[in-house]
Amino acid sequence: MKPIASGRFDVKLAPEPLSETAASSGLGRLSLDKRFHGDLDAVSQGEMLSFRSAEPGSAGYVAMEWVQGSLHGRKGGFVLQHSATTTRGTAEQAIMVTPDSGTGELSGISGCLRITITAGEHFYDFDYTLP
Repeated sequence: MKPIASGRFDVKLAPEPLSETAASSGLGRLSLDKRFHGDLDAVSQGEMLSFRSAEPGSAGYVAMEWVQGSLHGRKGGFVLQHSATTTRGTAEQAIMVTPDSGTGELSGISGCLRITITAGEHFYDFDYTLP
């Protein structure tokens, strides 16, 4: 059975400028600054590209974030790769550990993370494996 880490996290998003090529595309670019609490005691920084449709409740984003801290007491870091869409209010997400990105005691980590938002608070469930 895979270990599962759970908890909440705080996130700060800040708008960033797009490249000249993308400036007229309707895309948005944001920096991510997170603090994870619970089984994953860590901080992360990352970049997000997003798009919000004129259709209410439809949008998408991709992101990469570098996570550093401890996971169930094991110290190290890894990269999370995000791809998510919302189609008229129905959300789908794929947030995976980028292969071979683990460092320290998290070297060799793989897995997927799910985000839920309840009453404005962000929560995660992280199914992972370590060698």
